[in-house]
Amino acid sequence: MQRCEQFYINGQWVDPVERRTLEVINPATEQPIATIALGSAADVDKACTAARAAFPAYSRTSRAERIALLERIIAGYQARYGEFAAAISQEMGAPITLATRAQAAMIVGHFSAALKVLKEFRFEEDIGSTRVFREPVGVCALITPWNWPANQIGCKVAPALATGCTMVLKPSEIAPLDAYLFAQVLHDAGVPPGVFNLVNGDGPGVGSALAAHPEVDMVSFTGSTRAGVQVAKSAADTVKRVCQELGGKSANILLDDADLQKAVTRDVLGCFSNSGQSCNAPTRMLVPAARLDEVKAIARAAAAMVKEGDPQSEATTMGPVVSKAQYDRIQRLIQAGIDEGAELVCGGTGKPEGLETGYYVKPTIFANVRNDMTIAREEVFGPVLAILPYRDEAEAIRIANDTVYGLSGYVTSASIERARNVAAQLRTGMVHLNGASTDIAAPFGGYKQSGNGREWGEHGFHDFLETKAVMGFNPA
Repeated sequence: MQRCEQFYINGQWVDPVERRTLEVINPATEQPIATIALGSAADVDKACTAARAAFPAYSRTSRAERIALLERIIAGYQARYGEFAAAISQEMGAPITLATRAQAAMIVGHFSAALKVLKEFRFEEDIGSTRVFREPVGVCALITPWNWPANQIGCKVAPALATGCTMVLKPSEIAPLDAYLFAQVLHDAGVPPGVFNLVNGDGPGVGSALAAHPEVDMVSFTGSTRAGVQVAKSAADTVKRVCQELGGKSANILLDDADLQKAVTRDVLGCFSNSGQSCNAPTRMLVPAARLDEVKAIARAAAAMVKEGDPQSEATTMGPVVSKAQYDRIQRLIQAGIDEGAELVCGGTGKPEGLETGYYVKPTIFANVRNDMTIAREEVFGPVLAILPYRDEAEAIRIANDTVYGLSGYVTSASIERARNVAAQLRTGMVHLNGASTDIAAPFGGYKQSGNGREWGEHGFHDFLETKAVMGFNPA
């Protein structure tokens, strides 16, 4: 049993003000693997005070100093890469291959991207006689989720450090172990005391206190839309900046000229990747009504390719979902799909045969789904795909946009011009054409109730910067 019962505040590991602990559960075994301390408003206050005290000096560091710091962090992380992959696999159930190749890789990816941007970023520009400065926003509260834990830590901490901000990180209490390791890497890399602080805890105890704290200038939150609303409300009294990456119910439009064998197989497996626990997963597959039977057969065969089992086995392609609470929620939503009359193509309620221990969910596909059904409206966050038939392209676009979310969209067509035309009509922050993957240098974020602001690459810098105009800086 690993014990992670201290917080990292002002460059030191310190005991919490009040002793409360929580067990971290391995979702594959349902057994505890670690204990963490649960913080309180008093711990948040200590961390925010340290971050505020560190801000004046760190905000004035040079570009060269911050470049050197990011380079040291990347080197230190890579030296412990295997530890991160193992921790992520154990804390949230990702297959070790996914944890190694994708999950753990994201911190290196985001820090490398931030390093590249930092070397060229324009922190100053002239407009006539006025000089415009882009300055660090201040103390940042970073609140991250459990589904891609290292990814969300990396895409927040990297630009915060690069732009000269100080910060307090609250990782998910469900998957906190990689964040604990990351604090060690930052300490060893020489991050100045108070610049980075880590306080574990839950949303009510730490998240709300961070969002409301008067010393916090900006909150960067990733999580559910419901929790994001609460964070925004907590932050409102102090009029601080709130940047959110929230839920999604992404439509995947397969046009009538698409290679269905290729596209359906690819996108079923894509939907089930990470056990369906990705905010931008293509969970609503829109297909021509006349070819629905063909799509169902291909989708059923693709689902059969999924290999569920022990995350530590390299043969496993899908592990459990993260927790019993998540498992129970997914089961309720699958049952809702059945009760509301959707056609169950494969999967269903209960655990897969031979996997009685662990929070495993059957890869589940529904067909003949209407867009007013629960499984088409709510974010399941599990390996559940809804197939919706459409009559023509205009109806496909209407169905795709008929959602409170707007994170991502997917379009497949034999004609790139046709795919681009459909993409232009989708009300989403991102669109993937013909299976294109995410681009770590491009902005990540959504419209509507999928959030505001953007992360990743150069666009990820802007939420961490204030703009100051100094008139008369360049007198004639």
